[in-house]
This record gives sequence, C-alpha cells and structure tokens, in this order.
Amino acid sequence: MMKIIAAIGINILIFALLIAAFSSSEPLTEIMVSESANVSEVSESVSTKFTGELEQNIVLRVLENDTAIKQGYFAELLAAFNAQYAEFGIVAEDANMSQYLDLENDGPYGYGPDVLYQANDQIMKYISGLHIQPLPAEQLDCYSQIDQISWQAYTGTDEVIYGVPVNIQAPVLYYRKDLLPDNWQTEWDKNQNNIPDIIESWSDLYAYSMQIRAESGGNRYGYMKSLWDPYFSSGYLFSYGGYVFGDHGFDAKDIGFAAGESYKGLKIITQLASLMTEDCIDDTITKIQYAKMASGEYFASMTTPDVYTLYLNELILAYQEEGLTAAEAREKALENLITCAVPMLPLSGDLTEENPELIPCKMMGGINGYAISAYTESPNAALAFIDFATSYEMLMRRNELLGIVPARSDCAQDIGGLANIVNETLAEGNIYLMPSIRAVAQIWTPIDTLFGDVAKDPFRIPSEQRFVTVDQMITALEKVNTQIYDAIWTLN
Repeated sequence: MMKIIAAIGINILIFALLIAAFSSSEPLTEIMVSESANVSEVSESVSTKFTGELEQNIVLRVLENDTAIKQGYFAELLAAFNAQYAEFGIVAEDANMSQYLDLENDGPYGYGPDVLYQANDQIMKYISGLHIQPLPAEQLDCYSQIDQISWQAYTGTDEVIYGVPVNIQAPVLYYRKDLLPDNWQTEWDKNQNNIPDIIESWSDLYAYSMQIRAESGGNRYGYMKSLWDPYFSSGYLFSYGGYVFGDHGFDAKDIGFAAGESYKGLKIITQLASLMTEDCIDDTITKIQYAKMASGEYFASMTTPDVYTLYLNELILAYQEEGLTAAEAREKALENLITCAVPMLPLSGDLTEENPELIPCKMMGGINGYAISAYTESPNAALAFIDFATSYEMLMRRNELLGIVPARSDCAQDIGGLANIVNETLAEGNIYLMPSIRAVAQIWTPIDTLFGDVAKDPFRIPSEQRFVTVDQMITALEKVNTQIYDAIWTLN
C-alpha cells in the first residue's frame, strides 16, 4: 500500500511540475533559447576533461561534410591522422551518419559522433543542455591564425568557445569566361579596370542575361539560380537594411526581415526570376546547375566555394566530349571556370536603371567548423584530431580538393584570389553570419515559402501577380516576421 501511495505522490508531483511549466509567464521556447551554460560548470568541464594526456587504443567517430567524403578529402584526412597517431592506438573513422544529425537526442544514447563538422548555427544550438564540449581553443595551432569574427561565431553568451572554424561559407558567383561576349572589353567595361561589368554589377549581369536569352531564342540563359533558397536570396534583403535577429543575432524577439528598405530585395528577386524559367521557384536549378553550366546552357550561377570541384568535373567531361584529351580538358576547364565575389546591387533596387549608384551585396554566410560531442569518452584524442584537421597543411589540401575558403588567414593569403576576397568581405561586414542560436531553425520555412512565391510572380498573368507594389512587398515581409515570431514564442 505504501508503494502505491508513493507512486501516486510522484505522479502528482510530475503533473504539478508540468502544470507549472506550461503556466509560466515565460514561453517554454524562450526558456530553451535563452538557456546558457553555467560559466563555472563550463570552466570546470574544460579544465577536467582536457588534461593533455591522449586516450590510447580508442576509435574516434568523425562526422564530416558529404562533399568532403564524395571528393575523397575525408579519406585522405583520416589516413593522414591515423598514420600520425598510430603509436597511440588512436584510429579515426567515418561516423557513417547523416551530416544533419540530432546530437541532442542521439548523443546521450551513444549514437552521436565524437567529432562533428557542421555550420556554426547547427553546432551552436547544442550549447543549450551542454551537448557539445567547451574547448581550450587557445591550445590549438590555428588559434592565432583565425580572425576574431570567425571565433565569435563559435563563442557563446558565456564568452566560451565551443567550435573551431574551418572555412568561411558565403555565396560566390561562378561563371564561364569563355561565354563572355567577344566585345566585353569595349562594351562591358565602363570603368576600364579590365574586369567585365557583367560580373561586377547585378544590373549588368541582368542586361547580359536578357541579351543571351533573346539571341538564343530562349535556349540559353545568363544568370540562373534557385531563388526560393533563403541562404542565397536573403542577402538581397540584408543589402537594403533587413536582418534576421537583433542584438547581433542573439535577440530572437527582434525579427528584421521587413526592416529598412528590405522590400527592394524582393524587387531584385522578381527581376532575376524574369530572366529564368519557372525552375527558379524550387530546387530544380540547384540540382542541375553543374551540368547546365558545363553544357553552356547557363552562363553563371551562385553557390558556395566548396562545390567548385563539382562544376569543374562536369566542365572537364564536357570538353572531353568535344574531343579534348583529359589533360587538355582539365587545363581548359581550369582556365574558363571562374569564381568571384557576388556583384554589387543598385541602390534603387531597379536592375534596369541606367548608370545606377551601386552598393555592396551583403549575403548570408556561415562558418563551418569542428566541435566535440560532450558525450565522447576521448576528449583529448578528439581535440588532437581537430588540431590536425585544422593545420595549415590539411586546410591547404582541403582547399585544393574542395575549393573551400579557409578561415586560417595564413592559408587564405597563400591561396590568394577568392580566398582573400571572401576573408576581406567578412572583415568588412558584408557577410551576414547566420545567428548561432537555436531559434534560427524557425526562419527557414516562412522565408523560403515567401521567396518561392515572389519568384513565381513573373510567371503569373498580370492580374494575379501578388508583389507589384511596395505596400504588397512590405506586408509580405511583415507577415514573415509574424510567422517566425509565432513559431518561436507562441506556438510552442
């Protein structure tokens, strides 16, 4: 009888706690989002776990980027690390799990990796509940070579570092140099800087795309991109004053997609969509862009630096089909596949304006990096792996195989070109880093739904178009703000 009474008492207590939680004046999501690690607990975790003594005769499970696996870089990294640490019996291996793991739910049951590679917003959401391990980052060889802006992406509100930057992810323009017009130096270089206006200004890229489509009878296109994708299209809003969250990305109650003159960004999207096919309203172009660029059907597209080899390999195959040898095809592809910073935007938001005043295009970006699971039994070996993987030699090799932009300044300087440009763009504040809080997960569905709808507008009959006036655009953006706010603070 006493056992039954005790069980009833426990159930009543649990029920009371649930009632208290749901009747709290603070939404559960607010508690979850604002939760941060106790500073003393974090400091103790760092000092007790990282002794400097390697765990021996162990296996490290490492979660890597899918592209790094497909292009062979990850296999090289594992082989090199395992050879270096063979005397300690440390073996790193592929964790063989999705790069979009759920460490919060899987980690406590032993299903997560020891080391994980992901974007900063994915890694930093695990601070709540201490699912990732705070790190003694200053002990790493890369520490002094990485800019503080990159470190900040992995620094919690407790001022503790939880991840190690590897590469800067930001949109870059890809184009075919051999598909430039023959007269570009006389007709498309107004400032005489020996760089085509076509790749310096969205207005000129728009004009050239219109020309390509007209001259080919609709069989070839200039700029092509899946415009629904918030990662690549949100930048048009940011360039005109929009933002995700206030307080440098930490205030999820201040949602800013409608801020400033961000409606001009929607105007840019509709104008770009008018150059394309209806494939731009979903991910169709994303899937076929490599082959279409190689065939010459597309002149340019925009994506991240780490897929350079996917474009390159397709272009090599296309040149081989034209009769070139493998060596000749590779040399020609390397010459003609060009990456550069994204073009500048017209201040007016009108791509047809003649001689517009130009402003920087501030695109969404992120910092991909490594973190250590709080559930690992081998934190010192895991830290040694990250130190090895972020070394100068391995990041230079990662760049060679994947085309990434290293967060290490010494690597970026030695690589030069685009790597330097992206690092400088980040330093100048023209890369909007994705917020490193859990609430960012709620922005994607509302904003990609809007972008897909906006991109659809040029394909509707005029009487059914939804984004013609400034008021219509502002109202749509304000609705997105409300949807995101509700998803974070109300619906939960």
